[in-house]
Amino acid sequence: MKDTRTHIVLKTENISIGYRAKKNVHVVSKDINIALRTGELIGLVGGNGIGKSTMLRTLTNTQPALSGQVFINNKAVTTYDALELAQVLSIVFTEKLTSKNLSVFELVALGRQPYTNWIGTLSGKDLEQVNHALKLTNIESLKDKKCFELSDGQLQKVMIARALAQDTDLIILDEPTTHLDMYHKAYILKLLQKLAKETGKTILFSSHEIDLAIQLCDTLIVMTPERVVSDSPCNLIQQGVFSTLFPDDLIQFDASTGSFRVNK
Repeated sequence: MKDTRTHIVLKTENISIGYRAKKNVHVVSKDINIALRTGELIGLVGGNGIGKSTMLRTLTNTQPALSGQVFINNKAVTTYDALELAQVLSIVFTEKLTSKNLSVFELVALGRQPYTNWIGTLSGKDLEQVNHALKLTNIESLKDKKCFELSDGQLQKVMIARALAQDTDLIILDEPTTHLDMYHKAYILKLLQKLAKETGKTILFSSHEIDLAIQLCDTLIVMTPERVVSDSPCNLIQQGVFSTLFPDDLIQFDASTGSFRVNK
């Protein structure tokens, strides 16, 4: 039987990311080559302002690459139309939710929009996908609640459920643990790890929670001022990559424990 984990869902070929403004080009990072495989949880980490959100916007074709190509399922992301892309890629960005008057069920059901008819009628299959997403994220008991009644942690699970209901090969989340306490940060990332294993979907998220990402991810993409490197957490530790992320006057990376510590 073929091992589906060898299938590459997303890859980049020598992309440069950044911004064009009139005649000026600001390059955030260049020569980026990464590959995301089926069923993996991948963390995108780096210091504040390093360009993680720029990277995610480029991978999702929200922002064009300065050069190079991004491929999803061996097809250049720039050649997908909006509907095709929504059937292979679901995105959970950090913008404020404008539809908090919707019930949890209604919000999760919005994930089925790429498949419904023009009036948004849910078929039996659509309802099955929505209910399955609610079950996977353990929020079935919340389905009739209005979204404005939810805590930040509950709302984040609803957004993940909406992405699951969309039933794409790839899910990308920008800072899914923002505004959560330590317990719920760990809970959400542990949930993403579980979902990647149980559904076979490829899940990429950006985060400042580097210690948690090291513990839970199959692969990490680490952005430094000099380069972008991608490998397993163990290999990155052995290569000393995490020791280069921050100035060592205040914090240092302890390779023996796989965590950062404050200098006394």
